[in-house]
Amino acid sequence: MEKAKVYFTDFRCPVGTSALDKLQRLCKAAHMGDIDFQGKFTAIKMHFGELGNLATIRPQYVKAVADLVKEWGGKPFLTDCNTLYPGSRKNALDHLDCAALNGYNTITTGCQVIIGDGLRGTDEVEVPVPNGEYIKTAKIGRAVMDADVFISLAHFKGHEATGFGGAVKNIGMGCGSRAGKMEQHSSGKPKVDEELCRGCGRCAKECGSDAISYGENHKAHIDEEKCAGCGRCIGACGFDAIQSVQWDANELLDRKMAEYALAVVHGRPCFHINMVMDISPNCDCHGENDAPILPNIGMFASFDPIALDQACADACQKAQPLPNSQLADHLAEKDWHCHHDHFLDSNPRVDWATTLEHGEKIGLGTRAYELIALK
Repeated sequence: MEKAKVYFTDFRCPVGTSALDKLQRLCKAAHMGDIDFQGKFTAIKMHFGELGNLATIRPQYVKAVADLVKEWGGKPFLTDCNTLYPGSRKNALDHLDCAALNGYNTITTGCQVIIGDGLRGTDEVEVPVPNGEYIKTAKIGRAVMDADVFISLAHFKGHEATGFGGAVKNIGMGCGSRAGKMEQHSSGKPKVDEELCRGCGRCAKECGSDAISYGENHKAHIDEEKCAGCGRCIGACGFDAIQSVQWDANELLDRKMAEYALAVVHGRPCFHINMVMDISPNCDCHGENDAPILPNIGMFASFDPIALDQACADACQKAQPLPNSQLADHLAEKDWHCHHDHFLDSNPRVDWATTLEHGEKIGLGTRAYELIALK
């Protein structure tokens, strides 16, 4: 397969140059304008972040992309689908409030916000997955599939289950309805190591299935019948007391996520942008964001989501870990087994490469890319 072109620009802005101008120049140089936007509904898929999370993409960047779509005759709208777990994005009303409070509204972004899978997360379309090995039909938010053109605008950061969150996760997991998210997460059910459990209650607060209770010993217990396998409790536990006992659960999640992403983008014009900045160790689904593990790197764009994520991952691996971060703390531990992989050293149970390998296998894109750097 021919190498995909990935375009890149850093955040250096001499006096008189705006980062917003650089983003628009990047999109134009990457030939986003070759898409026929005229009169077309254009979904800009992004992550609005939980309330309290400050690492999400600034709304000014979003407006820069939306303005380009309108300049080319398109009708842009921002979209995301509801979450499995409790929080500020579990239904469309709370989700819209969250988006507005986090700065995403018609004034700041220049376009409307539509929650992709409706009021309760049940407004979905079953979409065939070409070459799907694990998913034959993906459950995708209806508004996402009703769009004529699809743009992924992702905050590239670390992730406690998938290693990092970039274009593929923004598309595959993010566009799944609540049932679709459950289908991707359902490969394994976590278990509690009672010797490590402190009985703090954090995991139960994060559980969207009411599956966690506490016995007389004040240790957490997970009811497998109720558990949806979403893994939210694993990320919530600060004591490593909850782990997936199915060794390949994360690997299967990665593969299903790639297949969901293929269902979303197949057969229609798509373009993908990753903002590699504020690289927090965990997902923006948290109501907080830990200190960045790596310095801000730049903006990347491509028609190929696999090549785009691979280029961003490679750039991150070349960067120096930031002090006073989760990654730096791990590397400083006396008995730490260094993996020489920033995502794995930040979250040791992840397997991020599987997403890209499987995505390439099923035809979502190629890991081979040519990086074109712009000033």
